[in-house]
Amino acid sequence: MRIDVDRDQCEANGLCVNVAPDYFELDDDDELLVKQPEGAEADRARIVQAVASCPKVALALRD
Repeated sequence: MRIDVDRDQCEANGLCVNVAPDYFELDDDDELLVKQPEGAEADRARIVQAVASCPKVALALRD
């Protein structure tokens, strides 16, 4: 599964970071970084929750 970010929509609210810090982080400029763009199947539930937590719907998953 691949994690995609729509940079035009992302406001770097950081909710995804709170849910899945192994996959998301905010850099020094408050830009969202996807640390692991290929999500592990074992972490699917947490990644799906992180994607769903985005208030701007800027995150998406592709299988």
